[in-house]
Amino acid sequence: MRKIIPFSRLFLPAAILSTLLITGGIVGFFVTGGFNLGVDFQAGMVQEVQFAPTAFTLTWGGVGNATISSDSNGIYIIHSGAGVETRALNFFFSDHGTVGELTSAMSIQLDGLSASLYVPWETNSRWLMRGALGDPMLGSIPHRVHYLNPNAEEIPIATVREVMEEGVGQVVVVQSMGQPSDRHFLIRVQADDEAPAEVLEAPAPPQLIAERLDVEAFAEEDAFAYAYGDVVTAADDGLLVFDDMLRDAIGAELYLPTPVAARPAEGITGILEAYFGQGQVVVLRSDFVGSRFAGHLTDQVGILIAATLFLVLLYATIRFRLQYAVGAVLGIIHDGIIVVAFVVITRMEFNTTTIAAILTILGYSTNNTIVVFDRIRENRRLYPEDAFINILNRSLSETLNRTIITTLTTMLAVMSLFIFTTGAMQDFALALMVGMVSGVYTTTFIVTAFMNFWEKQKVKKAKKELAVASGQFQAGKPVLSKA
Repeated sequence: MRKIIPFSRLFLPAAILSTLLITGGIVGFFVTGGFNLGVDFQAGMVQEVQFAPTAFTLTWGGVGNATISSDSNGIYIIHSGAGVETRALNFFFSDHGTVGELTSAMSIQLDGLSASLYVPWETNSRWLMRGALGDPMLGSIPHRVHYLNPNAEEIPIATVREVMEEGVGQVVVVQSMGQPSDRHFLIRVQADDEAPAEVLEAPAPPQLIAERLDVEAFAEEDAFAYAYGDVVTAADDGLLVFDDMLRDAIGAELYLPTPVAARPAEGITGILEAYFGQGQVVVLRSDFVGSRFAGHLTDQVGILIAATLFLVLLYATIRFRLQYAVGAVLGIIHDGIIVVAFVVITRMEFNTTTIAAILTILGYSTNNTIVVFDRIRENRRLYPEDAFINILNRSLSETLNRTIITTLTTMLAVMSLFIFTTGAMQDFALALMVGMVSGVYTTTFIVTAFMNFWEKQKVKKAKKELAVASGQFQAGKPVLSKA
């Protein structure tokens, strides 16, 4: 006969522990300033950057148009236009092993294309990379192609965070991506997409530009070295300003917003290049979320969680009874609060991946709870004379092996995700591990404790009604049974 473990002895300590955990989460929420919201839930910019120096630049002065693209195998240029026979030129890294050979072949095969080399001739061409925001149409403005030496010096994440926070004047989330040698970071800056822009009529002299940009005024207009396509433009005295602002000064008006609040994509890169050097930063991805979209997404999350609770309540009521349904919903709420408290205290970024992890945990916990409920219902039929507390202990003991094996099997897969991934996926795995442990704890001690409490109240009510009915009968009054 299987040994029955007295889980009920830990119902009260478990309730106290849960109260402390939830209270700690609430206190942590206010102490830490709330959630560490990702860009999904607030207006802001997320930019994925990699610190990679410029390998060479390309300029186009030939007939027609030249469009560039690249991947891990090579660089591809399409030459087209009026009066020009369209042709595609492929420059594979396997055929041109060094950057020098590659740029030489490009200049020879395409008349009008000029390449300026910034690295030694023998630099490995497979180290080359292009940013995601560069204009693919080549022209008179130099088009930068970067490279990343695997042996390059690592850049500490603390340095990147310090530079960004000093530049924008607010807390910035910086996350390391991949290995430290990749020099790959994800940067999030909160921004107001409704910030008013300041427009000045042209022509705008350098002194006025410098005043609005809060830098020293320049004596002559030609002191600026224009570099179209770059995020920043260097002046003769080494100061950096946004080049598109200067280009706009030549036209009908000059647009001068605040560097990050109104133009976050350029602001992030500009701040980094001001510290690490111009042409040292490659933008791999740039996403912006407006405040309206963030608010709409928050509302959708609330609706989704409420719908989940309602559907679980409905399902458990139909399959079992209301007592079980309320216990299942209580367990879901408990698991959700525990995971959210963990996210708040650890300052894990709260984004759509976190929401996915929470919903996954709720589903996992519900499945485990339903298995235990099924065994409780079966044992109530098999042992009708047993006290309900004994039914609970017996059911939990009989499902214990299944719970342990299922949880450990799932945990192995999730731990692999946590160990071998980085960034948002690693946070997702960590939240899942915490949630799975919480789910087993909730089903074993919280949900069943609530069901025991419900049953006790039900028995007390029945005894009270019986006592009242018995008193009325002894007084000679007829007793009407309730339907």
